[in-house]
Amino acid sequence: MNVEEFGYTQELRRSLTFRDLIVYGLLWMIPVAPFGIYGYVSDAAHGMVALAYLVGIVAMFFTAMSYKAMSEDFPLAGSVYTYAQRGIGETAGFLAGWLILLDYVLIPSLLYIGSAAALGPMFPDVPKWIWVVGFVVWGAGVNLLGVEFTAKASKAMLYAQLAVLLVFCTVGLHALYFRGIGAGQLTWAPLLQPHSFSIKVVFSAVSIAALSFLGFDAISTMSEEVSGDDRKLVGRATVASLIIVGALFILQTWIAADLARGMKFTSVDTAFYETAGVAGGKWLYQLTSWSTVIAWGVANSLVSTASIARILYSMARDGRIPAVLAKVSRNYKVPYVSVLLVAAVSLIVSLCFVDQLDRITTFVNFGALTGFLVLHVSVVNHFVIRRKSRDFVRHLLFPAIGFGIVAYVLYSMGRETWILGLSWLAIGVVYLVTLTKIFGRTAQLDV
Repeated sequence: MNVEEFGYTQELRRSLTFRDLIVYGLLWMIPVAPFGIYGYVSDAAHGMVALAYLVGIVAMFFTAMSYKAMSEDFPLAGSVYTYAQRGIGETAGFLAGWLILLDYVLIPSLLYIGSAAALGPMFPDVPKWIWVVGFVVWGAGVNLLGVEFTAKASKAMLYAQLAVLLVFCTVGLHALYFRGIGAGQLTWAPLLQPHSFSIKVVFSAVSIAALSFLGFDAISTMSEEVSGDDRKLVGRATVASLIIVGALFILQTWIAADLARGMKFTSVDTAFYETAGVAGGKWLYQLTSWSTVIAWGVANSLVSTASIARILYSMARDGRIPAVLAKVSRNYKVPYVSVLLVAAVSLIVSLCFVDQLDRITTFVNFGALTGFLVLHVSVVNHFVIRRKSRDFVRHLLFPAIGFGIVAYVLYSMGRETWILGLSWLAIGVVYLVTLTKIFGRTAQLDV
């Protein structure tokens, strides 16, 4: 892959393999992500939590296929920003990048807040802001040491998460079948309850569960740091990581839902940990709590900070935001100014929403899902309209289905989320108009 053919200079270090990308994607989505938001998803889904995740993976599959198609033609950092810019045009690219930034900018804060919430019951005398500061310093510090160091640290974190997940599933199944806890066995209730089922209920839950899937798209932000010349590598890793993590989400939430049959939770924040405690005792409660802390606040902060910095780097390189954000460190070859900005913004947002995990969750999803809508349009415009592609399944049917599902999930979100999202979009439009009409800035690209 050669970025020079797109008018750029290769500045980032190419060292990531297919395995690194899979690890990166899994860490972004967090194999144990349901631990932290299980209570919210279960409440919204009326107990059909496994169904919410199943619908979520189907919805995200079509989006992943759109990412796969665009990443093969445009192997550049920038994700949705790059694909919309190249696939539709300059304005669409900026607005897509602006929308996805709402997701990426808020995700680290959400992770830090979720981790602090998990630590709260164990350390009630420690203010949450102290934990937040520690997580921010960790995420930025490791990223400044380079993508190779980040990749190595990420692998160790992923293996730890998978080990905890194995322990929970093993103990949970034993508690169900040999101790008669909860439903006493795996049932169909977490997947379907006819008396509670409705499209509105399911998609309301999916709008929350979608948070767990956000991250497969972030693999594309590392396109300029992949070793070798295989343009399909990023796309394959995107789809593979989504399928793997989706299966893990369904498995763990199915077991948890049957274990929790008849339980009354102390808090929706700690619902999963309480369920684990019923299955295995205090040690499993603490193990799952700590795994959320490590997965959300420690492991995912590495990859989320890296991805956001690459989005900022791409937009700054194209002159859409201040050029200083495109500065790359001489020794470690990372966009260090962007990394530091991400850390600063994450700290401020985290402190403002430190006790509002549910609210920031929906805000994050709005930014990502609206960006996905633009992505699907980009695929159709680039392949079918411009290049006259006859592959209507991949380049028309899949994007159309993905667009429809994502649009309905967005429709299911609350009024407050829409107000914030549209306000963010309005700010972006004002900024773009000021940049292009008043200052006469442009960054036209040959597509």
